[in-house]
Amino acid sequence: MPTRTMKAIRVHEHGGPEVLRYDEVPTPEPRPGEVLVRVHAVGVNPPDWYLRDGLTNLPPETRPRFTLPVIPGTDVSGVVEAVAEDVDGFSVGDEVFGLLRFPSFDGSAYAEYVAAPASDLARKPAGIDHVHAAGAPMAGLTAWQFLIELGHDHPSPFQAAQHRPMALDTNTTVLINGAAGGVGHFALQLAKWKGAHVIAVASGAHASFLRGLGADRFIDYTTSRPEELVHNADLVLDTVGGRDSSRFLRTLKRGGALYPVFFAEYDAEETAKLGVTVSGTQVRSNGAQLAELGRLLDAGTVCVAIDSTFPLAEARAAHERAARGHIQGKIVLTIA
Repeated sequence: MPTRTMKAIRVHEHGGPEVLRYDEVPTPEPRPGEVLVRVHAVGVNPPDWYLRDGLTNLPPETRPRFTLPVIPGTDVSGVVEAVAEDVDGFSVGDEVFGLLRFPSFDGSAYAEYVAAPASDLARKPAGIDHVHAAGAPMAGLTAWQFLIELGHDHPSPFQAAQHRPMALDTNTTVLINGAAGGVGHFALQLAKWKGAHVIAVASGAHASFLRGLGADRFIDYTTSRPEELVHNADLVLDTVGGRDSSRFLRTLKRGGALYPVFFAEYDAEETAKLGVTVSGTQVRSNGAQLAELGRLLDAGTVCVAIDSTFPLAEARAAHERAARGHIQGKIVLTIA
């Protein structure tokens, strides 16, 4: 029989968005524990351009191994086309979504078909379309595992201690930096679901969007310095993270915590003096947690904001959009 082929985006060499190629490649076959998904939409996430760049922003000892050419992408929404014999719980024709094989970089989601571990998938919420479902897995699970429930016992590459989410309720004040982005807008909604008072930090263009999601207070970082305006917060989720993240330590009350999504160096003496902690984790694929998030999506308790969509063949334009920044929600690739 002739080999079935499909279209996929591949990286043959590292570089900018221009290295993304629209290739014809063999259609994968599901191995034990997997289902074959006909992909309808693919979420675009920062690890996609980290992979494209060669993971140069990660410490060498934390870089997953991969070989070129590689198909980027982890977030999919689509329809089950085939099921391995040992898989229960999914059938041909089921609509599913998932974060595939993360934190490895072999999700291979930028494609018309993907062989997906069944344990990474959940049924797509009936109340949302494939575009919105594809925008949820990585960003939604990152917010969930930082704020609600870790759901795994894998050590973080960034800290020795196990991350333990803080209990959130009506007495909790949470500051979210980068609140308009993928992780940020999910985190805002999950914190509000738990009853917390939420301070959203983003550029002024996102003010009405974030207030619409339930933010109790909005700070435009282009005109104000949140670390000078906020005091006695219980928790800061810094979705930007990195070198400037430590400035948020001074917004916390004693006993408070800073959760940077992208880790950096923090002064142990400073955190001890302030009586606060810094804690993070690395998001991992989890179909069961995604099913829980899916119920919130179905109920309309949490929604997925879509910044923009691009056909799969125009993945380069999607990455160029990401590079311009100030994203409101998620960028998604679509497949007819």
